[in-house]
Amino acid sequence: MKNNPTKQKVVDAASFLFFQKGFHGTSVRDIAGKASVNVSLISYYFNGKQGLLEYAVTNYFENYLTLLEEEIKSNKSLENVEKLKNIIYSIINYKTEHFQLTSFIHRELSLDSTFVREMTVTYLAKENHILSTLFFSILGEGNKRRRTFLYMQLKGMILSPYILKHEWNNPILDEHAHRNFVRNYTESINQWLTFISESAKTEQFN
Repeated sequence: MKNNPTKQKVVDAASFLFFQKGFHGTSVRDIAGKASVNVSLISYYFNGKQGLLEYAVTNYFENYLTLLEEEIKSNKSLENVEKLKNIIYSIINYKTEHFQLTSFIHRELSLDSTFVREMTVTYLAKENHILSTLFFSILGEGNKRRRTFLYMQLKGMILSPYILKHEWNNPILDEHAHRNFVRNYTESINQWLTFISESAKTEQFN
């Protein structure tokens, strides 16, 4: 897709409109107008709006999981807590870089949207395996319920910027704002992870 600017422009337009108006509230004509392309081009590339959504979501998660796998390979020598911090930085950076599509996907998942859930179930299972394996490795064999609650907190911190639309008062308007948000937000998660990791060493969660 990177070699096809027109195709990318259509996906970007659709992501913006799906985020603003929802999937059902967005027409193919709306997308074509936003992307400044002919309606027939969307049919040619994607076979309609449903095909466009499937393409956008699949491409989003394929690139996302490739990023996580590359992070794991490049951080093999680090301690697990540092591996996790680096992966979370990459996750927040990726989700923020694709803020509108990220927010749309997670909003639809929170509404238990069947057409999005069916597309994402395998990808989300892989993401969950990567995160949970690393997170539980820094906690040790403590209380399983406590470990699960802590993991839920971690997932909540990762997802909250993209699902708490009304609480979001700092929109990502440019590259500078993007970098500042990713740096500051991941630092707050890192502080929590450091606390959790050090507490686990003193067996506070057992």
